[in-house]
Amino acid sequence: MGAASTPQPVTTPRASLRDRLPAFPWDRLEPYKATAAAHADGIVDLSVGTPVDPVPAVVQQALTAAADSPGYPTVWGTAALRDALTGWAGSRLGAQGLAHTNVLPVVGSKELVAWLPTQLGLGPGDRVGYPRLAYPTYEVGARLAGAEPVVYDEPWELDPSGLKLLWLNSPSNPTGRVLGADELRRTVAWAREHGVLLFSDECYLELGWEADPVSVLHPDVCGGSLDGIVAVHSLSKRSNLAGYRSAFLVGDAAVLGELLQIRKHGGMMIGAPVQAATVVALGDTAHVAEQRERYARRRTALRAAFEGAGFRIEHSEASLYLWATRDEPCWDTVAALAERGILVAPGEFYGPAGERFVRIAFTATDERVAAAVRRLAE
Repeated sequence: MGAASTPQPVTTPRASLRDRLPAFPWDRLEPYKATAAAHADGIVDLSVGTPVDPVPAVVQQALTAAADSPGYPTVWGTAALRDALTGWAGSRLGAQGLAHTNVLPVVGSKELVAWLPTQLGLGPGDRVGYPRLAYPTYEVGARLAGAEPVVYDEPWELDPSGLKLLWLNSPSNPTGRVLGADELRRTVAWAREHGVLLFSDECYLELGWEADPVSVLHPDVCGGSLDGIVAVHSLSKRSNLAGYRSAFLVGDAAVLGELLQIRKHGGMMIGAPVQAATVVALGDTAHVAEQRERYARRRTALRAAFEGAGFRIEHSEASLYLWATRDEPCWDTVAALAERGILVAPGEFYGPAGERFVRIAFTATDERVAAAVRRLAE
């Protein structure tokens, strides 16, 4: 009998997908989170914009009513969902002439941002543009596809050669900056002139405080044509549905048709109960107004408290964040606040241009916001 062969270790591919990606930034915040959590009165976590308030009762009821859904849902969604998406985009965004081919549900907006360049077939030699201060997943999406990520201050200043995808983000995460209709209109015209596909991340559009955000789909911006443009929207913030993973695209039917076919192959589908809940959430405005009032109160309290503690707030006219600085390195600010039991996000997470800022979310409960206000006044 021959000697038993020695099992060979399993090896990963020489160039793994993970090697293309930066380190996950939030892991670096863990020591500061531990410091804040050690505070006698507990942590006030203002670092992540995750909803903490209840899912609206009408949405919960719709989810429960659709719970007996044993079959596979469709990637494109039910006709009722597509009706809800086109109806909402028409009434809320001002988009005109929408058909079902102009909408596509997606499994949360982060999934879409991360995998869009890959689904568009981008790769080496292609470039993806996004704001200099931005949600990190725009860069991640480019790198996952093997494309080159490029940042901009003004999109029309980019070299259009090889630029296949351009991201806008208004209202901005992290800064809360809102792009006006003139800026959006100029960017749409520039992208069309150079044949660049434009995706506009508008997930915070319903959370304008000192500005009224406008969609790239509004006819004053796009001229009534959806050619070459797509808007990204989410129910995570407006309806407290981050746990439901319900988002959607509205725009160019040719682009969405291609994505639909790819997503069918990948099985990228929203669960049927969530589709039913989304229909109800989009049709109800009362809960949106109620949640806005909660956030407005928290924003007012936190802004006054941080300014009273020596912070300067920049932009922040919309979204769920205050973009703040004490004119010192962001990690020094993070450390000092952690000693008071308050956790915030370092601006460096959103690009080197944020290295002297912190992002402060006002998604904590009223009780935790009040605790932060007390501590900042001490």
